[in-house]
Amino acid sequence: MNKHNIGSLLMISLHGYVAGSPELGKPDTGGQVVFVLELAKRFARLGYRVDVMTRQFEDQPQEDIINENLRVVRIPFGGKDFIRKEDMHDWYGDFVTNALAMIRHRNIQYDVINSHYWDAGVAGQKIAEELQIPHIHTPHSLGWWKRHDMEGADEEEMAGYRFEERIQKEFVLYRNCDHVIATTEQQTDLIVEHYQLPREHITMIPPGIDEGRFMPATPDKVAAARQKHDIRETDIYVVGRAAENKGYDLIIEALPSLLKLQPEARLVLAAGANSDSDIALLNQWKEVASDLGVADSISWRGYVADEDLADFYRAPGIFALPSRYEPFGMTAVEAMACGTPTVVTIHGGLFEQIEFGRHALVADPKRPEEYAAMLNMPMQYSWMRETLSVEGARFARRVFGWTGIARRTLQVFEHFKGRYDDLQTDEMALG
Repeated sequence: MNKHNIGSLLMISLHGYVAGSPELGKPDTGGQVVFVLELAKRFARLGYRVDVMTRQFEDQPQEDIINENLRVVRIPFGGKDFIRKEDMHDWYGDFVTNALAMIRHRNIQYDVINSHYWDAGVAGQKIAEELQIPHIHTPHSLGWWKRHDMEGADEEEMAGYRFEERIQKEFVLYRNCDHVIATTEQQTDLIVEHYQLPREHITMIPPGIDEGRFMPATPDKVAAARQKHDIRETDIYVVGRAAENKGYDLIIEALPSLLKLQPEARLVLAAGANSDSDIALLNQWKEVASDLGVADSISWRGYVADEDLADFYRAPGIFALPSRYEPFGMTAVEAMACGTPTVVTIHGGLFEQIEFGRHALVADPKRPEEYAAMLNMPMQYSWMRETLSVEGARFARRVFGWTGIARRTLQVFEHFKGRYDDLQTDEMALG
């Protein structure tokens, strides 16, 4: 890239614990945080100056300097306590005011704003309008789909998500921003159908993986990882936050059917729990396991240290993604890249991109016997296990390497860069 054309990007991601090395498994700190930071790192490597702007709370510093081209900037709003993303609605105005004050005080010039999730999108649109610069939004998940997927939940639980407000704000956001980057074809179709956004206003670019970190390992390294972390070749590994949509109860319900086929099978469930509600949910899942008589075939793990994550992907016989709803499913892609046979949910975007029986297996976790049958196949047939291991890793690295994903995203940014330069010039003349 020509040095004189280096741009400055503002990426906004408000919820969770955003940092250069995020504490994965904490509330609202999962795939999206990884997505934003990995993309930001690749933008920086490609010569862009990048600020990742997020919320400052607890005892976090105002800034984390990652490298000469990348920093995390935290803006205080909503007090010092953690606020889950569903409860941030009432503080977006404070974030916009404080963010603009910081930008103007430091005289920072951005070429493009890229917001992530609707909360940051609403705030990012207001900042973009004030600064007269393009705004590209990445939804990650959709209010319409989440409401649809939660049909049948009790009224109190549904009320906590304030779906009507969220969907209305998403509707306006998608029309006001300059472009939307969807992460799956399914998401693109849903935005077109339920938010009536023209398809040409959307570009689909999937998430990426860290190719240098998530890769197959030699048999001796895999054996060492199994010994270190007490993981067996007959284990099925699941990792994620303690959240209803992750479907831990669904894979537990599939376990009795699997044990009839594979008596030595065991679930290794790494569920990060940080709040009383998270702990209550874990206890519910343990009750399900006890009621089904499979408690002895489950190993409950808490947070997995970030430096151990690749080993946890490589060590088990199978990785499973049993989510009720998953915008994409980055953990499954990371596991595939590590060479572990993977079973993914049909309730998400990843299954649309894989070749069944070659890259991964697919099942509906809401159908326990079906899911158990898919979990059994790589354990039962060595030829399938080898195929999924080799082809899954090739597919994950080829399609989802972060550097390629970043270049595709930058092409979108470059298309809109400078769109409002004439308006900025007019305002300066008037001033």
